[in-house]
Amino acid sequence: MSADHVAVMITTSYPRFDGDTIGTFMEPIAKGIAARGHQVHVVLPWHPRLSRGPVEHGVYFHPFTYAPHPRLNTFGYAEALREDVHLRLSAYLAAPLALLASFQAARRVVRQVRATVIHGHWLIPSGVIATAVGRRLPTVISLHGSDVYVAERHGLVRRAAQAALRRVDWVTACSDDLRDRVIALGADPKRIETIAYGVDVDQFRPDPTRRAAGRSAMAAGPGDLVLFTAGRFVRKKGFEYLIDAVAGLAPRWPGLRLVIAGGGDLDGELRRRAREAGIAGRVQFTGVLPQRDVAAWLAAADVAVMPSVHDEAGNVDGLPNTVMEALASGTPLVATTAGGIPSVVTHERTGLLVPEKDAGALEAAIDRLLADPDFRMGLAARAREQSLRLHTWDRVAERFEQVYDWASCRARERRGTV
Repeated sequence: MSADHVAVMITTSYPRFDGDTIGTFMEPIAKGIAARGHQVHVVLPWHPRLSRGPVEHGVYFHPFTYAPHPRLNTFGYAEALREDVHLRLSAYLAAPLALLASFQAARRVVRQVRATVIHGHWLIPSGVIATAVGRRLPTVISLHGSDVYVAERHGLVRRAAQAALRRVDWVTACSDDLRDRVIALGADPKRIETIAYGVDVDQFRPDPTRRAAGRSAMAAGPGDLVLFTAGRFVRKKGFEYLIDAVAGLAPRWPGLRLVIAGGGDLDGELRRRAREAGIAGRVQFTGVLPQRDVAAWLAAADVAVMPSVHDEAGNVDGLPNTVMEALASGTPLVATTAGGIPSVVTHERTGLLVPEKDAGALEAAIDRLLADPDFRMGLAARAREQSLRLHTWDRVAERFEQVYDWASCRARERRGTV
């Protein structure tokens, strides 16, 4: 049994309220570690919609304020980047204030609670702050995707990231793709662990009652075949290629419909693309859905599609949450080989994988599943079994607990006390 830890997590994103879709993986990580008997304190930016704490499910919240004007509250919560590529001007203006406030808040909490480990989520900026605050304490940095991308592209940020990687005791990555990329940045390959995201297998599950309710909510008839996808409307999600694939499938499948859940900077462009392809009547934009509704709509779908890509700047998701949710839901999955998806989806066993940015390949894979119900149900059953065996949040928390132990041993070695 691991010794009890007092962990201070530093993050720029966390679900701001129950059902929020921002940073959804952060909550089960924190709750899971707390449930294993450890004390977890989360240091995070204040936000107008933040309604957490002071303590929930054993997790203590310590929001910090940083902006003198409400319009400058663009630090964290996926608000700093436009289309997930370009920094907003307000983010440039807020960053110095937010970084200083984050450092001061983390240092204060570390001292108050007598932390035994500091855990920075996202290499930039929280990982840098974690290693600055906890020079003598065990430190862990967890990589989630956009943090590594920013470090790869910007010289000053890269140097700050490399300095943090030299000081950190252990690193976790949500995919092997991120692991390899951060090693190229200078991380020690002997002190990095791939820990894929988990999934709530009770919320995301095959359920005939929930399927019926979901199909009623989306007004799907008995003869309709529903494709479902979800995510922020940014380039790296690749939704434009899925719209093109549906346009190609439409003549062969009269009952085919596409449901896209989410919102963002590309909303107007995606709607226009569907209109110009002549399939506007087949594409339903739901807006951002709470997690409980995503679960119902995934259960209602005949096929889930995650068309992730490297965007024009080279950014890519570490591991899309919706991939894990589709696998657990027992919804047949078509996805691309971008980012960390191949680390959790085995082609022709738990899903179909196709090259990214290839509408024709998406079209062919979806067509194959629609035409062969037995094959797609076999994929879905194996995906559900894999989720239950390998990807529960309890299992993820156990692995983070192990990383905390390794980081503690490493810190003692650094201090010369072993």
